[in-house]
Amino acid sequence: MNDSDPLRLGIAGLGTVGAGVVKIVRQKANLLAARSGRAIVISAVSARSRDKERGVPLTGYAWEDDPVKLAMRDDVDVFVELMGGSDGPAKAATEAALQAGKDVVTANKALLAHHGQALAETAEAAGRVIRFEAAVAGGIPVVKALTEGLAGNDITRVMGVMNGTCNYILTRMQSANLTYQAAFDEANGLGYLEADPELDVGGIDAGHKLALLSAIAFGTQVNFAGVELEGIGRITIEDIRHAADMGFRIKLLGVAQMGARGLEQRMSPCLVPDNSALGQLEGGTNMVMIEGDQVGQIVLRGAGAGEGPTASAVLGDVMDIARGFRLSTFGQPANALQPAKPAKGATPAPYYMRMTLHDKPGALAKIATVLGEAGISINRMRQYGHHDTSAPVLIVTHKTSRRALDEALSAMVGTGVTTTPPVALRIEQV
Repeated sequence: MNDSDPLRLGIAGLGTVGAGVVKIVRQKANLLAARSGRAIVISAVSARSRDKERGVPLTGYAWEDDPVKLAMRDDVDVFVELMGGSDGPAKAATEAALQAGKDVVTANKALLAHHGQALAETAEAAGRVIRFEAAVAGGIPVVKALTEGLAGNDITRVMGVMNGTCNYILTRMQSANLTYQAAFDEANGLGYLEADPELDVGGIDAGHKLALLSAIAFGTQVNFAGVELEGIGRITIEDIRHAADMGFRIKLLGVAQMGARGLEQRMSPCLVPDNSALGQLEGGTNMVMIEGDQVGQIVLRGAGAGEGPTASAVLGDVMDIARGFRLSTFGQPANALQPAKPAKGATPAPYYMRMTLHDKPGALAKIATVLGEAGISINRMRQYGHHDTSAPVLIVTHKTSRRALDEALSAMVGTGVTTTPPVALRIEQV
């Protein structure tokens, strides 16, 4: 194929994002050709149903019921995988495309979080590329920022809000004084939640994204199993109010940093200062903050999902391939990436703790004793409200390790003075 020949796409998956890619290719053909130096065309497509109305004509494109056959077509140069799922058709078709000598563009964070290392090795051995800007933070070009613009930096920390649905739920709880369930139901009614809501509210979707960014930032093999995951399901309206009283907001926050003990990756609800960039992030917007030794802190903010933003990211990758730009999947040769030693909870931090105690003499003293025995110092403590047989208590600690905190939480339950397991949220300095 000559560099001036059209770049021919095969698109597998015609949902929201796939239809968006087709629209851009059809509507902006002249602009794409002018910017890449060659025409961008669609040869063939594949999806579960031929008859579904997608808001864009598919005339002129060959149809394949089997995405693997689409990936192997002679008239496809770039296989665009937009089906989703960590295994099954997405994995089989991506492997087939690479083996057939095709480049791959994907929005599938689950596939790469679970199989990224093996797929990268396969691609690079075949002289092919896998591009995945659309897999992380929608329209925000964070993968390009890490692999290209910040390539001269030692990255010290990557941090951000990477799931718009969770951010929508948490900000609606605060702005509209909604319970978690009410905000969840509202988000569900608007179509924001995945078919399996736990992927969103359990932190899994965002954890996949964090694992990919960690691999690029720190030159390690993708290790999703090393991500500490905690969702937002235990956050109550009381937590939202107490955080606000102290000058904080609660966000599902991803943080990755390399330390002497290894790679720390965590995706969990945290308190962040309400006047910070992350604290002010509203609705379904995403934000990624990158800290490098040369540039300091870079903040990237924008739409983290949706047809237009995600399709835009897909086309950005397609355009790089059309221009002849080649780059290792994770910014360094896959066979040079080393496994990362997980360092769970390595960085000390203050914590917010909420618990309800049986209303009986000595209950609060037992909690203070447990914390003292774990080496945890109390910054402030107060009791708020009062029920007939129980007393809600709020504690903020000084900096401590997660390991010490977990030991204390377990010991608290063993005292018999708590009515339910305590909730602990990290207070993150951003």
